Formats: sequence, structure tokens, C-alpha cells
Amino acid sequence: MGAWFSENGLLIGLALLDGLANAALIFMVAVGLNLVFGVLRIVNVAHGSLFAIGAYAAASLGLFLASLGLPPALGFAALVVAAALVGGILGPLIERLLLRRIYDQEQVLQLLVTFALFMILEDVQKLVWGVQPILQDAPMKLLGTVEVPFGEDTIPFTAYQLFLLPGVAVATLVGLAWFLRRTLTGRVIVAVTTDKEAAMAMGIDAAKVTLLTFTCGAALAALGGALASPTTSLVPGIGAQTIVLSFAVVATAGLGQIEGAAISALMIGLGRSIAVYLAPEFEVVVPYLIMVAVLLVRPQGLFGVPETRRV
Repeated sequence: MGAWFSENGLLIGLALLDGLANAALIFMVAVGLNLVFGVLRIVNVAHGSLFAIGAYAAASLGLFLASLGLPPALGFAALVVAAALVGGILGPLIERLLLRRIYDQEQVLQLLVTFALFMILEDVQKLVWGVQPILQDAPMKLLGTVEVPFGEDTIPFTAYQLFLLPGVAVATLVGLAWFLRRTLTGRVIVAVTTDKEAAMAMGIDAAKVTLLTFTCGAALAALGGALASPTTSLVPGIGAQTIVLSFAVVATAGLGQIEGAAISALMIGLGRSIAVYLAPEFEVVVPYLIMVAVLLVRPQGLFGVPETRRV
């Protein structure tokens, strides 16, 4: 055992660091998906496209600023601005023009409609940005690398993935928890989530709440994509991979669970990353093995609670 660990120790260290960074990105998308489901009761398949568009928009904005000869540090601002624009523009458009028409429809129809929207947005990405890889890694290069102690060795790792990505994910989790529990708007959202009919009877405008919630969820997905853009080449299909992993996180945590999504994202991110380094042939299936193992024991998810159906 000691010889095995000595031989594979650095790989395990790299897997843990990569898993932490991947978990942070998956969480950003999954928490928005969970937030939207909690209020709208719609599993939005097109959420992955918002992630991809946020990534492409951030990379394009960063490359545009670089072409003007502006300081590379503005690349960090480009990440936030791109996410805000994507969430603020596409979120209200999708909710008002499409989702608002299917709230009372069967869940199968809702899935088909959001899947159709996902396919449309995938083609829009190809029309706007083409199919060639796009890379804008100035923010990651600007922060450089750090030496992470691991046993008797050190592991060089990018500071962007080690500090910024997990830091933003933690800040998002804490900020959302505070917003939902300590502010009037947040409590209104919780009220609509708990009992929409009772909330409307008390004078709450549910239409405004759903619009605000979906816009926030869209912005979170776009922010996840924007933060991911400096770490990888952007190619068609990144939205599909992300939304599938996000669904695994949401199902593992339990639908509507915000804090639980963070723990589930960490489990799936670490499990997938460890498989990449130590057993690559299982990398694709590990997230779903974790999900299935949890659902076999707790069908409502790790942190979900069985719902009482009203008749």
C-alpha cells in the first residue's frame, strides 16, 4: 500500500486539486438549475446552453479588450460583465416568451420544450462563434502558478483554479443562503417555493418572482461558463457535457436543495477527477455511479425530503 501511494501520490494530489476546481464550476451551474426548479418547477435542459454562451461571450469580450491593447487585468471584469449580459438578456427573454407559456403543462412537454430550446441555442452558438476552438486564457496566466505542498513533494497548480474558482463558488453559496434567508426578496422567493398558491393569496406577484429567479439562475449558469472560459478551449458541445453533470449533481443532492448541491458537486467533481488520473476508462460513468448509489438509498436525494402531494 505504501509503495502504491508513493508511486501515485502526485497523481492523487493533482486529482484532488482538479476535482476541487471542477466541482466549483459544476456547482455554479447546478445551483442555478436547482434555484430555478425550486420556484418554477421546471427542469430546464437549456441551462447548459446558458453556460456555453456565457463562456463564449466572456472569451470574445476578453479577446476584444486585448485587441484594443488594454491591460490584461480587465479580463477579470470581462468575465463578470459577460455573465451579467447573458443572464440579464437571455434570462428574461426565455422566461417571458417561452417558459411562462408552459408552467401549467405536463412535465414531459416542459422537458421537450426546454430540450428544443437547448438544440436551437446550440446551433446559434455555431452560427455566431463557428466550430473552431476559441481560447482566452489571459486571466489564468495573469495569476500564474503556485506550488502546493503534498507529502514530501510539491505540485505546481494554477492559482486561478486553486483560489479564484473555489472562492467564487463559496461566495455564491454564502451569498445565496444569506439572500434567501435574510432579505425580504429572498423570503418572498422562499414563500413562492414553499406554497405558490398561498403566496399569491397573500398578494405576492408570482410572475415577478419567477422572472427574477430565472434571470438569477441564468446569470449563475453564464457566470460558471465565463469562469470556465480561461481554463479550456471552447468548442461546440461544452454545454451538453455540463448540463448532464449538473443534472447528476441536482439529482444526488435533491431537487431544490441549494447547500446540498455544493456537497454533491464536490463528491462528483472529486470522483470524476480521481477517475481521470487513476482509472480513465471509468471517467465517464463515475458521476452517474455516484448518483445511482445515492438514489438507491435515498430516492429523493441526499438532502431532499419527500413531498406531500395535495389532492
